[in-house]
Amino acid sequence: MAPRVHRCASAEALVRQLAGAIQDLAQRCITRRERFDIVLAGGATPRALYQALRHIDADWGCWHAYFGDERLLPPGHPQRNDSMASEAWLRHVPIPTSQLHPIPFADSANTAAAVYAHLLEAQPAFDLVLLGLGEDGHTASLFPGGAPCPPGAVVVAVEDAPKPPRQRISMSPQRLSDAAAVWFLVTGEGKRQALDAWLAGAALPAASIAPTAGVDIFTDLAPR
Repeated sequence: MAPRVHRCASAEALVRQLAGAIQDLAQRCITRRERFDIVLAGGATPRALYQALRHIDADWGCWHAYFGDERLLPPGHPQRNDSMASEAWLRHVPIPTSQLHPIPFADSANTAAAVYAHLLEAQPAFDLVLLGLGEDGHTASLFPGGAPCPPGAVVVAVEDAPKPPRQRISMSPQRLSDAAAVWFLVTGEGKRQALDAWLAGAALPAASIAPTAGVDIFTDLAPR
C-alpha cells in the first residue's frame, strides 16, 4: 500500500495540523477504551510538535508513551530521545510516571533491547506510532545497509549505526507496524531526496514499516 502524503504549507502548519490530529485521536481512543498508547519519535524533527502538545486539551492520566528507538546513553543524557521529549513536552504535563516507558540504559544494547522487548510483551497494538525520516532514509534506528532484523524480533540492538553513538536500540519494523496508525513527520529540504526515493519505491528502512492500515506522511515539502 502506497503511503498517503499530506502536504502542509509550512513546518508550522504541519505542527498545528498534527497536534490537533493527535488530540482528536487520543480522545477517541480514551472514549472507547480509557487509554491512549503512543510511540514517540526521536531526533530533532518532532521537537516543535512535542512543544505544541503541551497545550492540547487532553486527559493525560490515560496516556501511555513509549519510544521507537534510543541511543545507548545513560539516563538524563541530553542526546537521549527521552531527554528531548521530556524537556519539550512530557515533564510539562501530568502523565503518570508509571505510564512513561523509556528504553532502559544497560551494559549493552543487547541487554537493553531484551529488557524493552519483555516490557512490550504485554502491550497490544499501539494506537499511534510517530516516526521521522533521515536524510539517508533511516527511521527510528533502522539504517540502510544494517543487519536484517531477525524474524519475530520485537526490539533489536544496533551495534554499528553510521553516526554516533553507534550503539542504539530500536523497535523492529514488525513492532512499529503493529499500530492502528503510523504517522511520519518529514520536514526540511534535506529530506527531499529520501522522501522522493521512498515514494518511488526504494527499499529504504522507512518502507519496511507496513501497518495494515498503511502509513501517513506529513510533510512541508511541496511536490516537484
